[in-house]
Amino acid sequence: MTAGLRKLLDDLADTFWLVPGALVVAGAILALVLVELDRMDIVANASGNVTWIYGGGATGARSLLGAIASSTITVAGTVFSITIAALTLAAGQMGPRLLRNFTRDRGNQITLGIFLATFVYALLVLRSVRSEDEGGFIPHLAVSAAIGLAMVCVAALVWFVDHMAGRISVDTVISLVSEELQRTIRRLAHHTAQPTPPPEALWRAAKPVCDDRHGYLVQFDDAALADWAAENGTTIRLLKRPGDFVFPGARIALALPPVDGIEDAIRDATAIGQQRTTSADLELAVRQLVEVALRALSPGINDPFTAIAVLDHLGAALCKIAPLHLSTGVTERDGRPVIVASSVDYDGLADAMLHAIRQNGAANPPVAIRLLEVLAEVASTESNPSRWRTLTRHADLVRADADRSIASEADLAVIHQRHGRVRAAMNRADALELSAMAAAEADER
Repeated sequence: MTAGLRKLLDDLADTFWLVPGALVVAGAILALVLVELDRMDIVANASGNVTWIYGGGATGARSLLGAIASSTITVAGTVFSITIAALTLAAGQMGPRLLRNFTRDRGNQITLGIFLATFVYALLVLRSVRSEDEGGFIPHLAVSAAIGLAMVCVAALVWFVDHMAGRISVDTVISLVSEELQRTIRRLAHHTAQPTPPPEALWRAAKPVCDDRHGYLVQFDDAALADWAAENGTTIRLLKRPGDFVFPGARIALALPPVDGIEDAIRDATAIGQQRTTSADLELAVRQLVEVALRALSPGINDPFTAIAVLDHLGAALCKIAPLHLSTGVTERDGRPVIVASSVDYDGLADAMLHAIRQNGAANPPVAIRLLEVLAEVASTESNPSRWRTLTRHADLVRADADRSIASEADLAVIHQRHGRVRAAMNRADALELSAMAAAEADER
């Protein structure tokens, strides 16, 4: 699948109109089909004996359809106006970038689509009703279906109010963004070790490749570009990764050796957008969670419990990564690296998760204590020595910031105790590593 097609699918998933539009079309088709069935007199004789089929006259049918059409469009407009106001308030507390999670919500889209589809259905059926003076046609089956759709709208309204009351809760928002982060991890992390990038000295003679586009790199088709590079006998180093901003005229890649057509190949394998997406950008979902925590720690809100909830979910993400390998950005063909792309490593990911929260919560003992507890839990699941050093570094930074910012000796004592737990977890990990190395050396002897 090309990068352009992936971007198109992501854009369609982000649009709010697609599902409502499809339901409106379905409502129009249903109206035309049922009216035609009524014209064929399939249910005309049974309308008087079957209780659920409408058996009234033309005036009653027109009044009923008119009431359904007017009420559904009025309720839809009112409810979604109130929803936008509620989301505006929620965006001020949790961040405007999280509004994307509400627009992508299929429940919201389906609810709006049901109301609009019922409105269109009622209008199209209404235009077919004829009194005796006009030819005498009453679509009994179509009017009965309109009553059924009105009942569906009532149920959808009740469900929607309950749904939105839960969706604007900060705990629900954190859970939704955390689930998106978990999906991105499953999509981008690997169960096997990844190839090691070639040394930096290799690229000294490489030719820079520039790009005249501007925007965020949202998709990268590494497989297609790797096939092209292998066919043309070159190695490409992509200097941007999904989520990075591409500046017009700036370098986007290096080629060794340079070959004709590489600019077009890179353009075909990459897609540029005006906003970042989480489909291939691991740091974006992290930043969305961190933004919720930072707003909660701001003086205007001062809600450390929300920041603690964010830390819990970030710790769960790091535990999820523990048995996995992050991509090194290297794509090989026939054992030779042909693509070396910029990628997120564990250090960078942990920094994106923890630095800003630590800096803004340095004077907040509950946040500092919970951060150290999360680091201890993550350390207990890790077996990679380089990752232990990363976690130790962050624990040391938390203690150092607390020593400078927190005046209470009692709070500092608790923080030092939690820091000791992180260090103890690291010491146990070091002991296990030394034991494994000794066992390996013994086996070799």
